[in-house]
Amino acid sequence: MSPGFYASRLARPGAVLAPMAGYSDAPLRQLAAEQGALWTVSEMISARGLVLGGDSENLSLGRPYPGEENRVVQLFGAEPELLARAVVKAEGWFAPAALDLNMGCPVPKVRGKGGACLLQTPEVAFELVRAMRSATELDVSAKIRLGWDTDRSVEIARGLAAAGAALITVHGRTSAQRYTGEADWDAIARVAASVDVPVVGSGDVRSAPQARERRRSGVAAVMVGRGAVGNPWLFRALASGDDSPPGLGERARTALRHAELQAAFYGLDRRGLTNMRPLRKVLPQYLPDLPELRGALVTVETLEDVARVLTPLLPVRPARRDMPVAG
Repeated sequence: MSPGFYASRLARPGAVLAPMAGYSDAPLRQLAAEQGALWTVSEMISARGLVLGGDSENLSLGRPYPGEENRVVQLFGAEPELLARAVVKAEGWFAPAALDLNMGCPVPKVRGKGGACLLQTPEVAFELVRAMRSATELDVSAKIRLGWDTDRSVEIARGLAAAGAALITVHGRTSAQRYTGEADWDAIARVAASVDVPVVGSGDVRSAPQARERRRSGVAAVMVGRGAVGNPWLFRALASGDDSPPGLGERARTALRHAELQAAFYGLDRRGLTNMRPLRKVLPQYLPDLPELRGALVTVETLEDVARVLTPLLPVRPARRDMPVAG
């Protein structure tokens, strides 16, 4: 029997791109994948919305970019039947490599509908994983926090493994902490030592040396979230061992390419323009050592605006020798 998706991907070095609402869309996933991410995870998708929201095969949250591989689709919900139906729909529409249950989102708008709320009723989460597994041959995983307001991560992880989760990702904070304080990697290490399935650790990873240090805690891999925004080269470093930083020209070229991928994936807005507003929070992070450009980058409207700011930073390509010379 061939290994599942997660086992096969974990056989190589590298890190994982985290699911991040408003960030880990197709353009960012493509950049991370090209730099060697083990796999990427979509922004979370409501199981209820997917099942009851009509035929939305172009739903941007789950829609792959052309040729996309190694993408995990993350669902959230709290009803087993709906999760099972959502798995079938997601598999048919989005062709994911695996499916993940969100048990970590702490934002109030998902309260009572899944996410971190499931940490209060883990037996419901175990049933959800069983329902998802019953609906697919793909690997099913879960992403958790340490607990709702206290650390119950070992207990919850053991229950998820028993329910059939092929992999568990642990963010080293409770839901009550949101994103404050520091991620508890000692707690993540205890989870990794307590279950027989691979555990991926998440929280406060912003550099390749830091990721390697976290990897020594016993996790199967490290997941990178905010540290990868404007820095897809982190995945290259962890996949290849080459920590050489990109130069200014490469960073500017990649920022411009991010904008081009944005335009290609989302198309034109109602005004007939390429809407770059979602990238205003991203583009300055490619160029943290050029704060004088921040004002221009956080006000871009179109792809042309982005090009106007970044083109002066691109390396000048030498003229081809076979080009005719004016005389």
